Amino acid sequence: MEALLTPTASPLDCDVIIVNYNAGKLLTDCVSSVLLANAARAIVVDNGSTDGSLEYLASVFPSDKLTVLLNNSNLGFAFACNVGTRASSANRLLFLNPDSVLSDSGLLRMLEVLDSSPTIGMVGGFLCNPDGSEQAGGRRSFPTPQRAFLRAFGLSRLARFFPETFSDFLQHAEPLPGQPAAVEAISGACMLVKRAAINDVGLWDEGYFLHCEDLDWCMRFAQRGWKVMFVPDAKVVHVRGACGRNRPLFVEWHKHHGMLRFYRKFYHHQYPGLLWGLVVAGVWMRFIMVASYHGIRYALVRMGIGRG
Repeated sequence: MEALLTPTASPLDCDVIIVNYNAGKLLTDCVSSVLLANAARAIVVDNGSTDGSLEYLASVFPSDKLTVLLNNSNLGFAFACNVGTRASSANRLLFLNPDSVLSDSGLLRMLEVLDSSPTIGMVGGFLCNPDGSEQAGGRRSFPTPQRAFLRAFGLSRLARFFPETFSDFLQHAEPLPGQPAAVEAISGACMLVKRAAINDVGLWDEGYFLHCEDLDWCMRFAQRGWKVMFVPDAKVVHVRGACGRNRPLFVEWHKHHGMLRFYRKFYHHQYPGLLWGLVVAGVWMRFIMVASYHGIRYALVRMGIGRG
């Protein structure tokens, strides 16, 4: 892990909420970066982990700046985020995945942008892979059914010729802005939010179990007039999928179920009758394709042909 910020005398008015589910020692790396960034508290909400991640964390950080809240089972990401939100009294909350590490000045930079305007309600950092490359999802447009269809069938590649018609909802392939930029959505892996905005918009929608709850919140922030900002110089290293790679079908099921909930809440009125049926069929067709891929891959691994 890279060099981290030396804490100042006065803690920042920001609690960091980390939802853990079998993140292993990555959780400890995450909490370490949070405490060194001088957040007021790291609030770990555990969804019934069984991998010893909490025991290892406790052996490393017997700190009064660390709070661990236990759910008896995996109740979902949004539910756990709300548990952490209710346990905090800070005016700014950072929701951070347990497989993420803040850079030396990442939190301070995001706070600076969040506080720069009363209309900014949410800020996300530069999510990157361990090799430093930008990760998909850190800055994006809303994945409307049309955009999702174009991306699923590779048609978004035509955006270079027809940007208005074939634009992608993911923006990581676009040039990195030189300064903080307004976007439609950021990733729930790193989401800094004002308490005042939460009080206005409401908590996370617990109808989502895993995936798309962050899109839902961004949409609701936009509907209430709150700006969402992407901060390119606030680096956050994210080991994407570390907590779910052993259960790909479970993750994909909830991802597709979440996408349908998102579409139903915000786009159903634009797709009446048969068109809505096509949207639903398209989502589940994509799930069948992804599930088949994972099934074949698993079979090849069991046969000793592929890699796990």
